[in-house]
Amino acid sequence: MNLGKNMDFLKWVVLIWVSTSFCWVPISSNLQNPKDLCKDYLSYAKRAELVEWMVGIRRRLHENPELGYEEFETSKLIREELDKMGIPYKHPIAVTGIVGSIGTGRPPFVAIRADMDALPILEEVEWEHKSKVPGKMHACGHDTHVAMLLGAAKILQDHRDDLEGTVLLVFQPAEEGGGGAKVMIEAGVLENVDAIFGLHITNTSPVGTVASRPGPIMAGSGFFEAVITGKGGHAAIPQHTIDPILAASNVIVSLQHLVSREADPLDSQVVTVAKFQGGGAFNVIPDSVTIAGTFRAFSNESMEKLKQRIKEVITGQAAVQRCNATVNFSVENKMFFPATTNNKELHEHFVKVAGDMLGVRNMNQLGSLRPHTSSFSVNEDALPYGAALHASLAARYLSEALSNKSIHAPTVNAHDEL
Repeated sequence: MNLGKNMDFLKWVVLIWVSTSFCWVPISSNLQNPKDLCKDYLSYAKRAELVEWMVGIRRRLHENPELGYEEFETSKLIREELDKMGIPYKHPIAVTGIVGSIGTGRPPFVAIRADMDALPILEEVEWEHKSKVPGKMHACGHDTHVAMLLGAAKILQDHRDDLEGTVLLVFQPAEEGGGGAKVMIEAGVLENVDAIFGLHITNTSPVGTVASRPGPIMAGSGFFEAVITGKGGHAAIPQHTIDPILAASNVIVSLQHLVSREADPLDSQVVTVAKFQGGGAFNVIPDSVTIAGTFRAFSNESMEKLKQRIKEVITGQAAVQRCNATVNFSVENKMFFPATTNNKELHEHFVKVAGDMLGVRNMNQLGSLRPHTSSFSVNEDALPYGAALHASLAARYLSEALSNKSIHAPTVNAHDEL
């Protein structure tokens, strides 16, 4: 899960796609010239030794993928690099999570975040640094996200005296369905944090380009499972049975009407039944059938409406066929995730920073992301762009926060212990 606006916990958040199909100049210490700062950070990030270091980290992580809440070696590698840079951190948080700190240790606070976990996918890409763990793969680029955030940490730490506040480095476990963000938030890592920025790579745009938009950018998702119960019997005498397979079939067809006939065509929604289990013999009608699926929408209101109507349709259509139905929305520890919603003001901040760094022509309309495949690959030329953008977003936010009372950080319960 990406840290969405609020979740009733956060004040601000923004998510940006960084494209992956994408002589050292020292960084100026003059934060009063934001445009030069962004360009200097990018020049710094493109130094050969820094790029080589980030690429090496990414490849080590890619070879040794770990699933959610199992990122022990990943976490160890991150901590070792933070130790080398002299960056203090807290660990463990949410089992394997880490929160580092750069700057004054006082408000304002801004966070930059990367996820760490891999997916249970067998990698099919044949290359020198292919996953060494059968059935596990970094198929969503989280190895790249960690490398970029560590790159940003090096940039910021090397110029920590220029920071006008504190940058928190959030390394989050279990993004892939484990709710790692929620666990970290509940642990208090974002207390008093005014803004948090997250980047995600994409392989659908040229290298060196970025894309985002204000408002909802990723749908909320929920899961459901229903058991439809009838009366089993021999297939040759169906009149003595109450057929749950027929009832479940009608349920599935009726669920499709929720989107095609009840949802606003301009309010994108999805209801998919992806599991149908019932019976074990070709000539026996079973006593019950289990169906399960997912539903998605871009607003909490639409999610709640879908949830209500899914239950009504399943129980109602089952009753029409003389069956009983129970519906469960807490399936196998699968969590409900609200939509990821970018704050308008932070999106405008991103537009300024990315525009100064890359130029307006390299800022694209947000399109689709196509990870989670066994053939997913990354252009490592994107690493310095992500590192520099992370660092610039945070440093400029701190500088501007001090002169803008509307986004000024709170002055109590500061993270002084970091």
